[in-house]
Amino acid sequence: MIRLTLVAALAVSFSTSALPAAAGSEPAGHSHEMEDFSAGEAGNPNELSRTIEVTMEERDGKMIYVPDLITIRKGETIRFVIHNHGELDHEFVLATTEENLKHAEAMALNPDMEHDDPNATRVPAQQTSEIIWKFSKPGQFEFACLIPGHRDAGMFGTVDVK
Repeated sequence: MIRLTLVAALAVSFSTSALPAAAGSEPAGHSHEMEDFSAGEAGNPNELSRTIEVTMEERDGKMIYVPDLITIRKGETIRFVIHNHGELDHEFVLATTEENLKHAEAMALNPDMEHDDPNATRVPAQQTSEIIWKFSKPGQFEFACLIPGHRDAGMFGTVDVK
């Protein structure tokens, strides 16, 4: 299984060359660090403003987050507690819609990609994970599941930072 960070995934989507044939069989062996994220930065657990619970599930042929709209004040540090109540693995990737769409293209090439970035987590079925995030920038951002087919099935939501 290959282990790529969001930065590496974005690099793959911008690349004009295909992944090497053996890329899916061995770990990538390197890591990239992203210092500047579009939606803010990794948060300090000692500076929490509040906790927001998010549920992921499959329902009536759709894949959804509940809630799918979250309003945040600029400067807040949020602990997202992400519960996967579904039968499938899902992700929570926080970025702009454009960044998530590019990352989804990379995921289509490597659906078992694991994330090692503070703005993303993959949550196995019936498990819980968390992300602590400081929203230091205003704007509209997206959280989405970028496993192939999941975003298309409705698994995305909006964070409105005022």
